[in-house]
Amino acid sequence: MNVMISGGFSGAYEQLLPEFERMSGIKVTTLSAASQGTGPQTIGAQLANGVHADVVILSREGLTQLIAANRIVAGTDVDLARVGLGAAVRTGAPKPDVSTVEGFKQAMLNAKTVAIPGSTSGIWLRTTLFPRLGIADKVNVKVLARGTEVTAMVAAGTADIGVLPVSEIVHAHASGVELAGIVAPEIQFMQTFSTAVVTGSNEIGAAKQLIAFLTSARASEAIRKSGMESLAK
Repeated sequence: MNVMISGGFSGAYEQLLPEFERMSGIKVTTLSAASQGTGPQTIGAQLANGVHADVVILSREGLTQLIAANRIVAGTDVDLARVGLGAAVRTGAPKPDVSTVEGFKQAMLNAKTVAIPGSTSGIWLRTTLFPRLGIADKVNVKVLARGTEVTAMVAAGTADIGVLPVSEIVHAHASGVELAGIVAPEIQFMQTFSTAVVTGSNEIGAAKQLIAFLTSARASEAIRKSGMESLAK
């Protein structure tokens, strides 16, 4: 069975997958792609180009686009978790205060380079939040295709700060970045990550088993440890 997943849920998924494979006897191949954006690295583009997946895990916004494109088996979509945005800095670097609107704004203006993903959260930052704060043309923003590229740039010191889902910062902790803080609630963007079975899958039974496991009480702890809020019923 093939799973195509974006970065936000990857931390929890990587913790849970070995247990699922042991319990179910199902072997899973995991492919990584972005929830939204432009270019060939998005899940939508990969599916359109003929890359096979049985299950997708991505932002609800990205999944909505796939549903509209008839790429999802009707009635199989489920919300897994949600997570807010945080600021990432290089390990040991000063941590700006992003817990207030003014603090966040100043952190963006003071940074030589701000790295953001080109997917769902980055689209919102560029098109909604930065214009709302009046800083769209004042911040030196580097838009990267994936959250992993954002944290790599921060770890390398070529970006002073990255803004992306908290779960992606937690997941990249060992790579030389740390969570500076969670974005102020007044300007927070809560992102939901969801899953569904892909149209054309010949592994629908296995796909539904995986989705059931990811929405089980057993998965909730790993989801919380990854910096997300579990939406398991």
